[in-house]
Amino acid sequence: MSTSTLAPVALITSEQVHEGLSMAEAVLALATALRAGLDPHAAPARGNIPLNRGSFLLMPGEFGDYAGVKILTVAPDNPAQNLPRIQGNYLLFDSHTLSPLALIDGIALTLLRTPAVSALGVDLLAAADASTLLVFGTGPQALFHVRAVAAVRPLTRVTIVGRSPERAAELVATLQAEGFTAAAGSAVDVADAQIVICCTSASEPLFDGALVRDDAVVVAMGSHDPAARETDDVLAARSRVYVEDVDTALREAGDVVIGIEHGGIDPLDLVTLSDLARNGAAPRSGPALFKSVGMGWQDLIIASALHAHRDNN
Repeated sequence: MSTSTLAPVALITSEQVHEGLSMAEAVLALATALRAGLDPHAAPARGNIPLNRGSFLLMPGEFGDYAGVKILTVAPDNPAQNLPRIQGNYLLFDSHTLSPLALIDGIALTLLRTPAVSALGVDLLAAADASTLLVFGTGPQALFHVRAVAAVRPLTRVTIVGRSPERAAELVATLQAEGFTAAAGSAVDVADAQIVICCTSASEPLFDGALVRDDAVVVAMGSHDPAARETDDVLAARSRVYVEDVDTALREAGDVVIGIEHGGIDPLDLVTLSDLARNGAAPRSGPALFKSVGMGWQDLIIASALHAHRDNN
């Protein structure tokens, strides 16, 4: 009787996530998977399991040689105890044997994959010379979104809009230290931005959609709640709207759900990210609005790219 020995499960820390894959490599991994036939519509839906003091978020995925699941905990009371509201890990498996391959820091993985998804949308939709970026939000996602957009477009100006002037100033200082031309601004500055990224927990629109340039790309990624949105009816009515997957958007994307309810969006006109990646962007006369809610296949692609990169180095 023969026996086989399983390889040890690799532990990929937060630092190793950020050192192991550049933002440009993450964007390319997502685009390559979509063009190779990954179908977001076939991906398992996010699971939300209630717990006594919060919930589990379960985000499974499978494609090619890999399968995996991200398990996050959401603990609303934690910030009052100076603890993270969201914690968790990603477990990557070989899809053929279902043997575990790697345990990856889930927060760092999310902080890489979410901006990479946004940057892929920007890369596919924005003009090649788009160079002015406005970001709503001052947290880690805002910082990483600037870095992500800079990986796909040559930024000449970054404007940060936040509720807290102090936090906005801190983010601006961080960006300036990294070599960006950055300044704090206000919501009306969307009129001058070729790329607008919304990275907030807002449930109501952040700016007047009438101010947005016709050639602008707006990315809204702040929530996966059908009752919350960062953009308004005016922008919805003016824009061609792109989503990761239609059914997922109709279930989770408030910017889309409310836009449809208010008559600004026709669900039949929604364009998927996979169609965009495979066929390119069709000509449009107004802004592009890309609404992202985050899906398990995205974590899988970035996790498998991290694992493959480790194996090759």
